[in-house]
Amino acid sequence: MEFLVEFQVQVPVGTPEAAIDERETAEAAAAAELASEGHLVRLWRAPGENTVVGLYQADSETALARLLAALPLHDWMHVDVRPLAAHPNDPARP
Repeated sequence: MEFLVEFQVQVPVGTPEAAIDERETAEAAAAAELASEGHLVRLWRAPGENTVVGLYQADSETALARLLAALPLHDWMHVDVRPLAAHPNDPARP
């Protein structure tokens, strides 16, 4: 299944810069791992905003929730997940 995931990261006030850098580095490594496993297909961000949109693949919404919960920045994220279904006019459809 494919999912459109939109999230915003809100770092708690007073978080030390070193802790932010550490989590962001770990987040990049986790994203690379999800991509190599085929779960993270694409990521976009809205210019000038703190919004990120990703295309993910997982066996179910529950499986996706587990993947997202394991992200280093997860407890700083507001996440909105939308399951996607194929459209008959999708140019990528065989």
